[in-house]
Amino acid sequence: MKTTGKSSGIGGQAVLEGIMMKNEDVYSIGVRRPDGEIEVHLSTYEGVAGKKVKKIPVVRGVVNFVDSLVLGMKCLTFSASFYDEEDDSKPSKADLVMQKVFRDQAEKVVMGITVAFSIVMAVAIFMIFPYFLANYLRGYIVSDSILAVIEGAIRLLLFIGYVLLISLMKDIQRVFRYHGAEHKCINCIETGLELNVENVRISSKRHKRCGTSFMLIVMVISIIFFIFIRVDSPILRVVFRVALVPVIAGVSYEFIRLAGNTDNVLIGILSKPGMWLQALTTKEPDDDMIEVAIAAVDAVFDWREYQGRPSEESYIQEPEEEEPEEEELPGQPEEAEPEEEELPGQPEEAEPEETDIPDIQEILEAEE
Repeated sequence: MKTTGKSSGIGGQAVLEGIMMKNEDVYSIGVRRPDGEIEVHLSTYEGVAGKKVKKIPVVRGVVNFVDSLVLGMKCLTFSASFYDEEDDSKPSKADLVMQKVFRDQAEKVVMGITVAFSIVMAVAIFMIFPYFLANYLRGYIVSDSILAVIEGAIRLLLFIGYVLLISLMKDIQRVFRYHGAEHKCINCIETGLELNVENVRISSKRHKRCGTSFMLIVMVISIIFFIFIRVDSPILRVVFRVALVPVIAGVSYEFIRLAGNTDNVLIGILSKPGMWLQALTTKEPDDDMIEVAIAAVDAVFDWREYQGRPSEESYIQEPEEEEPEEEELPGQPEEAEPEEEELPGQPEEAEPEETDIPDIQEILEAEE
């Protein structure tokens, strides 16, 4: 049975009152419905690029980043639909226009616009804005290397402030708890424990392949890039910061991927800051949340096979079949009783021999 921390290959994301789990091209969404029941939706997502592209180092990191945004938005919309059913409000004018213009493709178009807007805002807030803040110090600090470190520190502080701000929302607090349940399930599997509520509860809520760690690595890698890539033009500095975002994301993905597949001491040390940062985005789940996470995992991943355990069917013992009693058919002759066998050496019973004894009446008659 496997007890090492080798990556299982599955990943996930917390959604509204549930969890998405993905294994290769198959993903499941487990949601706790308003009535308390667990709904599990199973589907496939091949991504924005082919399988060959996903095997190219660095490039696959960019592709997976975009895929995670698209699929994540889709799963959030699905989970929210269970709680929007109680809202009887009419669709907005914008929704009606989108339906009229794009018809069946309206949902995909809205999803694409939302993802594109999210990427633009993330680049503007976490890449461009820190540069302009750090640039105000250029008149006091001559070293570009120090300015790059200060810019990275500002970027990190903005990210932490953003997380702390959204964590004040009750819905986000519950999302962070489901995030913890997701990590605990994966850690439970990868440490060789049977996937049940008790074992998941005692597992760690921090994981090397977390998106929070990915964001921290992006910030660190960006500092390294901007220390060595220098241009004099302020406009080109901004252009480079935008153009290098895919490359930085790709390199960061390779590190996260390596961290999840090795027990190397150095990689483990470098992964520690990202796991410490997860204290902000992963919280302790309750048993109901763990049950949802287990249901999502079971739908897409055979953890018993991964751990080398017997399949689930082997735990079920089939009842022994009783031999049917032979029924006598009507009109069937009864079996004759077996003849008694003579034991060897047993003497046969002799029949009494007839003797010639004269009759008494005849003797009396003769004497007279």
